[in-house]
Amino acid sequence: MHIKFPKKIEGTLSALRRKIMPKTMFFRTMLLIFIPLIVVQVVSIYAFLDGNWKRVGRRLSENVSKNMAFVMQMHHDDIDFEHVKNLAATLYGLDVKFYDNDSKHSVWRKNKTHDQFATRYLNEALDRQFPLANTEVFLTEHHSNLNILVDTKQGLYVFNTPAKNVFSTSIFGFVLWMIGSALLLFVVAAMFLRVQARSISQLAEAAEDFGKGINTKFKPYGSIEVRRAGLAFTKMKERIMRQISERTQMLAGVSHDLRTPLTRMKLQMAMLPDNKENQEFVQDINEMEKMLDGYLAFVSGEGGEKPTFVDLNEMISAIISKYRKNSNAMIRFATNYDVSAVQGREQALRRAITNIIENAFHYGETIAVKLDSDNKYVQLTIDDDGPGIPAEKRDDVFKAFYRVEGSRNKQTGGVGLGLSIAKDIIVSHGGSIDLADSDLGGLRVLIKLPL
Repeated sequence: MHIKFPKKIEGTLSALRRKIMPKTMFFRTMLLIFIPLIVVQVVSIYAFLDGNWKRVGRRLSENVSKNMAFVMQMHHDDIDFEHVKNLAATLYGLDVKFYDNDSKHSVWRKNKTHDQFATRYLNEALDRQFPLANTEVFLTEHHSNLNILVDTKQGLYVFNTPAKNVFSTSIFGFVLWMIGSALLLFVVAAMFLRVQARSISQLAEAAEDFGKGINTKFKPYGSIEVRRAGLAFTKMKERIMRQISERTQMLAGVSHDLRTPLTRMKLQMAMLPDNKENQEFVQDINEMEKMLDGYLAFVSGEGGEKPTFVDLNEMISAIISKYRKNSNAMIRFATNYDVSAVQGREQALRRAITNIIENAFHYGETIAVKLDSDNKYVQLTIDDDGPGIPAEKRDDVFKAFYRVEGSRNKQTGGVGLGLSIAKDIIVSHGGSIDLADSDLGGLRVLIKLPL
């Protein structure tokens, strides 16, 4: 059952949960173990204090106070004090001294150490046993004995008795045992959970690396559920890699089979007269080759390339320099050396960024390229002043073979694979690509890549 609060209170509680609650599975699980453990310890100790400590403490205090009353009664019955003193020490473990009213004041000043926690029940028992006398309880210097003062009309009685005769010391052993067992349980739980959390963390890293095209070795270990998840991931990765390999090999054969007749057709056309009809036919063959290259590039990708550290500043500068020579468009790019290198497949990233910049040169006359980074991501922003893409079509342009301009005329665009290929490469590196309105009036492309 979920209790509904007003929106403002619900928002505050959600913010507190996000801020206070641990983020990792290890610490969240430890919190689930630690909080009930602390509650059980506190309740157990409180129950012991409220029951055993109180009951035993009161009973011991009552016994001591009654023994003191009996000793004082014997003294009042004119029994020799030395004999009373010996009996008190032998029978009750009480060392008793008596001071008359003239000398008792110096005794009060010598005893100054109180401990209400240890002597609480004894003070209550003394008040009940000696309602007409003034009583005080003091601890000795090492807290091993108690000095109990009972001031009566006849004089001052000072009793000395071991502290264990008044309160049970088993509470301290019980508390230490509870704390020790809790710490032991906490350490053991932390050791086992650390193994489980590390296994899941390594599985997540292997899956993330595989998404970036990095083949990280992972050996499942831990609980049965974690091992099953790891084995399922390993088998899935092997199936995907096998499918990619089979697809690449198949497409290599298709490429060879299709290029051979196209090449033969081009050679035959080269031997024919150079007229308008033949020129159009040659253009069609060239377009077929271009389309074939695009299709094969889209499907096969760059899966065989090994990841390396890529300097995006150098890469973007090289791409822009190539287009500056063959275009009248104006482009602005300031090298940002604060941006760290990213790990990825260099040729694939070059191809994705080239596709984006090529589109900007094709449709715009002014292009602005900006490179920024923070602790987690590198962000590449490409703006142009072209016609842009309507907001309702920005998701569709990433679909294979989709063109904003509906015709299949190659003079007004390519085969509709440029943005599809770019997104496939960026996403395979763990990044994202989004489209927005540009400050220049055209299209803005935002590319984020993880560091």
